[in-house]
Amino acid sequence: MPKMKSVKGAVKRFKVKKNGTVKRGTAFRSHILTKQDAGTRRKQNTPKVVCKADEANVKAMIN
Repeated sequence: MPKMKSVKGAVKRFKVKKNGTVKRGTAFRSHILTKQDAGTRRKQNTPKVVCKADEANVKAMIN
């Protein structure tokens, strides 16, 4: 059997941490941040983790 290919879009977006959880980015962070208040921008800087329900799917895509 050939090896399964990883989903390249998922590889670029997610990273598996040492404890096994999957790190992800935040939406609405690219440009025109002046419309957002400071609290929203500050919250978007904090590290985010993929929820438990989606974790297995993301790990399968990353391989």
